[in-house]
Amino acid sequence: MNFLCRFFFIAALLLVCQPASAEKRVALVLGNSNYKNAAVLPNPVNDAAAVAATLKGAGFDIVDSRLDLSAADMRRALRDFADQARDSDLAVVYYAGHGIEIDGTNYLIPTDATLQRDTDIYDEAFSLDRVLLTIEPARQLRLVIVDACRNNPFAETMKRTVSTRTVSRGLARIEPTTTNTLVAFAAKAGLTALDGNSKNSPYATALIKHIATPGLDVRRAFGFVRDDVLQATGNRQEPYVYGSLGGADIALVPVASTPTANPQANLQSETRRDFELALQVGHRDALNAFLAQHPEGFYASLAKLQLAKIAAEETRVAATENARLAEQERARLAAEGAQRRDQEKAAADAKVAEERRVAAEKTKQAVQEQVAEAERQRIAADTPAAGKPSESKMAAADASADEPAAGPIAIERTQGPSLASLSAGPPPVALVKSVQTELRRVGCLTAAADGEWKTASQRSLTLFNKHAGTKLNVKLASLDALDTIKLKSMRVCPLMCEHGFKPDGDNCSKIVCAEGSFLNEDNECEKRRAKRPTARREPDNRPARVDWPVRERQNTEASAGRMKSSGQIVCDRLGCKPVDRGCHIELRITSQAAGDGGSVQICP
Repeated sequence: MNFLCRFFFIAALLLVCQPASAEKRVALVLGNSNYKNAAVLPNPVNDAAAVAATLKGAGFDIVDSRLDLSAADMRRALRDFADQARDSDLAVVYYAGHGIEIDGTNYLIPTDATLQRDTDIYDEAFSLDRVLLTIEPARQLRLVIVDACRNNPFAETMKRTVSTRTVSRGLARIEPTTTNTLVAFAAKAGLTALDGNSKNSPYATALIKHIATPGLDVRRAFGFVRDDVLQATGNRQEPYVYGSLGGADIALVPVASTPTANPQANLQSETRRDFELALQVGHRDALNAFLAQHPEGFYASLAKLQLAKIAAEETRVAATENARLAEQERARLAAEGAQRRDQEKAAADAKVAEERRVAAEKTKQAVQEQVAEAERQRIAADTPAAGKPSESKMAAADASADEPAAGPIAIERTQGPSLASLSAGPPPVALVKSVQTELRRVGCLTAAADGEWKTASQRSLTLFNKHAGTKLNVKLASLDALDTIKLKSMRVCPLMCEHGFKPDGDNCSKIVCAEGSFLNEDNECEKRRAKRPTARREPDNRPARVDWPVRERQNTEASAGRMKSSGQIVCDRLGCKPVDRGCHIELRITSQAAGDGGSVQICP
């Protein structure tokens, strides 16, 4: 029985086991800058020297570096390297310089090439297929890195012997015919690469940064190179990799192993490695196989908690689906106008299903908190003291880890670190970017995915919880949050647009009001109110009309201004006026019978 458990455990873990490190790694590095019949390229020699130094520092068994090669020198270099690659496990060729594509075939150009006619390419240059043939004997990985997509001057001056023969800028797409072969271009097929303004090109700078990372799969390394080059060139240059590999990770530089002389520590390290492999598989069977092999100890407790987490997630998924179906049935009966008794029963079933869903969510959260607490204890127990793990700390961790696994799952704890460090999942920054990218996809985040979990990201996850009906922890970006958001195939958060814009599908479009309308504060077009017409009056140049008594009084006042008054006033039927100085008033009667008369002013 013990033998069967061991066999099953090994078989399950073989799915994710990495291959053994390469026994022999060889590299050929070529750099051509000083062309005799073309302008000098400033960077290829520097790039080749930097790549060669990087591979030598990474522990390659052979790094053959050659610069400014003529046609004869390149032929000799390829022939010599074919002998070195024959018994190698991993062979790499790096070339920096001019390259050209003619009729769909790529060629590397030596420094003494003239290429006056297109047919000269067969005699003066070397096809990429010739380079692939050189490294074909390598057993594990064959890698050709071509930093030769620069703007080629030979293509402009070359005479065409056949009008239908094509000479294109950049290099042509290639599909390697040999297994476990990759061809990496500095730029996508048909496009040119940039030399940059520094000592090394943007592609070479990114290459020496990532290519020799210990334990990093070569495909992920070139993915990081692509990201760096896109950022450095403002998305003008995109590196590309052609070919395919199998499912196992292949690193140019293996992880250095540190042997230990302590048997107990070695046993603990093996147990930890087995647990991590079981966790990478992520299946219930792999964890049960680990428990069958390691039934006691701290990592056994972690495996039990992981199984509880899987069970809690399965329960939550089932409860969520039951709640959805129950609510759907209740809505259907209500829409069809079913009998009241049936509607009440459906409503009660939906309520019970929702309560079970909420309970399953809480159970899952509690299990996650227990796993996080156990993970904190594992980190504390693995912290080296004087260079070695503390056995007392590990024993204390074993005792404390058994307690949450055996106790009820209703203990409230603060959310701690996740198990991402134990699994094969993405690193923290990549995980945050993935969660942010998914939040942008469902319309809950408008900021860029910068890999920093700050206020804007937390607010976006809060919006997701509100509109999706979830209760994810907004304090951190977790794998659970990533998986939950990925389940949403459509927009979750409503689209919010600034003033002057309106939602248009998944984008905001500018609001354009018709002529005679304006955009009001409510973000709506409103018609302008027409002004009331006012009558325009023409100026009247005629003299103002004044009644005769008023005009007479004005004349009297004007005369008084010119002549000093005596202080007396004389009145008649026309009105009253002051008596001029030097004059006097006399009473005169014009008709004694009628008594007519009045005062008059007499002046000498």
